[in-house]
Amino acid sequence: MSIERSPRVQRALRLATGTALCVAASFALALPIAFFAPVFAVLLIAALNRPLNVKAGLTLAVAAMLTTATGLLLVPLLHYYPLSAIGLIGVCLFLVFRSGLRGSSNLIVTFLVIGLTMISSAGLADFDVAMMIIVALIKGLLLAVIVLAVSHWLFPEPANVPPHTAAPRLPAAAIDRVALRAALIVLPAFVLALIDPAGYLPIILKAASLGQQSCTTTSRHAARELLGSTLSGGLLAVLFWCALSLFVHLWMFFLWMLLFALVLARKLYGLSPTRLSPGFWLNSLITLIILLGQSVQDSSAGKDVYTAFAVRMGLFICVTLYACLMVRLLDQRHPDNASMPAR
Repeated sequence: MSIERSPRVQRALRLATGTALCVAASFALALPIAFFAPVFAVLLIAALNRPLNVKAGLTLAVAAMLTTATGLLLVPLLHYYPLSAIGLIGVCLFLVFRSGLRGSSNLIVTFLVIGLTMISSAGLADFDVAMMIIVALIKGLLLAVIVLAVSHWLFPEPANVPPHTAAPRLPAAAIDRVALRAALIVLPAFVLALIDPAGYLPIILKAASLGQQSCTTTSRHAARELLGSTLSGGLLAVLFWCALSLFVHLWMFFLWMLLFALVLARKLYGLSPTRLSPGFWLNSLITLIILLGQSVQDSSAGKDVYTAFAVRMGLFICVTLYACLMVRLLDQRHPDNASMPAR
């Protein structure tokens, strides 16, 4: 006799299994930037209650390729007119975040932010590196789409559950201010990446995540949501690394990720209720994946993992504190927006 599970149980199992499968597959396939795929898998599984068909998956991959490739167009401008280029990228980031707040796909917003910042900064240092990042991103996205289908096959959505509803939008008067806030959060990380693109790429991805997360929080909850999720992800990454060190193997990597993702997914979907928002736990999981994936790659390259992790975590905390400051400064004159709808 088949056992019917509630939609929230199915979604938690789907997110945990999909994340673990994508982590194991991306490292087993030795993808160039292995943490891309699980990050995209988390975003897809959390956002979609139905798998993508082949046409939709390929369309998403083409859209990702085109949006990220826009960063290559900015490389000559960054080379010859850096200040003007940085100003133009800041304006573009504002327009991209505003578009997302008006209802555009969060994934497309993420790809555009990556294109404007990560790809353009990498292209300024080495065009081939920028192309490698785009290829890694597309490979990671395609793997995430496949894992999305597999996880839905393993844990399908109950037939009687209504389709996923769009999150409530911000009031029109607040959209420009919140979009400006998100752009100001991402821009310093981009300027930092211009100094050393290869070393600061994870910082850009974290800043992009913070920029989108800041669109759903206010000064009252900024420290708890932004800084709390960063510290939570860092602590979980340390615990994960210690657990994995007991027996280093790909299957243990999969099983530990399954366990950690399941704990976070239970909190995200309210199976283990907390006072923290779903966005807190989602961003904790994304931070965990970025930190852990980069540490594994540092270990493979023979780098000092602990020093690199400490430096990276310190930068994550600095970027997050700056994000909290931007939220507080730009919300001071708008106390009436203290409670914005959750996305």
